[in-house]
Amino acid sequence: MKNTLYFSSKSREEEQSVFQAIQKEQDSIGYYSLPEQDISPILEYCNAISEDVETIAVIGIGGSSLGAKAVYEFMKPVKDLPRKLYFFESTDPINITDILSKFDVNKTHFLVISKSGSTVETFSIYKYIYSLQSDPSAYTFITDPDSPLEKYAKEINASVLYLPNNVGGRFSVLSTVGLVPLAMCGIDIKVLLAGAKSIKDSFFEHGFTQDILLKKAIYYAKNHAQYNINCIFAYSETLKYFCQWYVQLWGESLGKHQRHSAFHVGLTPIGLIGPKDQHSFLQLIMEGTRNKSVTFIKIQDFPENIIIPDITLPHLEMLDSLNNLSFSELINMQCDSVIESLQEQEDIPLDTITIQSVTEDNIGSLIFYYELLTSLVGELIDVNTYDQPGVEAGKIILKKKLQEK
Repeated sequence: MKNTLYFSSKSREEEQSVFQAIQKEQDSIGYYSLPEQDISPILEYCNAISEDVETIAVIGIGGSSLGAKAVYEFMKPVKDLPRKLYFFESTDPINITDILSKFDVNKTHFLVISKSGSTVETFSIYKYIYSLQSDPSAYTFITDPDSPLEKYAKEINASVLYLPNNVGGRFSVLSTVGLVPLAMCGIDIKVLLAGAKSIKDSFFEHGFTQDILLKKAIYYAKNHAQYNINCIFAYSETLKYFCQWYVQLWGESLGKHQRHSAFHVGLTPIGLIGPKDQHSFLQLIMEGTRNKSVTFIKIQDFPENIIIPDITLPHLEMLDSLNNLSFSELINMQCDSVIESLQEQEDIPLDTITIQSVTEDNIGSLIFYYELLTSLVGELIDVNTYDQPGVEAGKIILKKKLQEK
């Protein structure tokens, strides 16, 4: 993974200060250690799932589903996977019915994921699916130790797996939350973690990633009042759900009261897919309010090498320049052209991340890169990156309404 910055932040003292804070944070925040974990128990558990199981389905929401979905949808188009993976993430009845129509519940293993063990959305969906499939062996429950869900699972003699200590939901994709469903459907989680570890090592051992991430985080923090919208512009449909994961990670981690003041701060995340959004959101970036920074994500080597045929169309001869061009060349030319057009504006902060190819290690690298960047920016803008009191407030009101009903 290569990252090119088109802006710079020169503050060596500040770089050292935030780097030391993140080093210290490793002692209390669990996601940092996930790339080195022993995954043999996970692989052993996943390999024991019956061969009769054709489908894996996750019942979870937010951090319980978005990370695994991002990895699965990145790899699915390029890898022959033995099982399909579905996600129940919404209480929308149309969505629930539609997903259930796609597979046989009697040949499906369900992963019910809730860190707290009492997520309203998750258990409303679980209750409905349980009415269709009540065999405890069809379920694995993933939760925190001593949660209500752990007690329930033990009551019905179902399998329980646990989250590691001090790993929040939106940082949990490289834990059992993401690794179990991915391994069950055939994603190579060993390679996924190796990609994450390469970024971790490069950052903490003073490699290239450290320099890039520190400069980028300091720039975002220093300019967050003006450039308070951060856009990812990913030039591949395979990254659509990665963008959704990033939106939760960035928004839920950085939109907070500052710890040492009464100010509200935050950087609003926007996920875009090129070239589609060249024909919509790009106009706002180019000529709208100067409050947006943009990170472009490109794939250097696409696995498909289909070519635009050498065909001349009457009255459309001006498009013959497309003939014999590969689509992979075209999409990256489109990306580069947009980057150049925005660079010419001279007041839009830009950078480009280039992924070599569509592989597990590359998506693992990208995930850990953004987790580190989020932690760095959170430290610099003086927020608690790992709580979500704004989300909890709505949950409390909903539970009260349900009790009153």
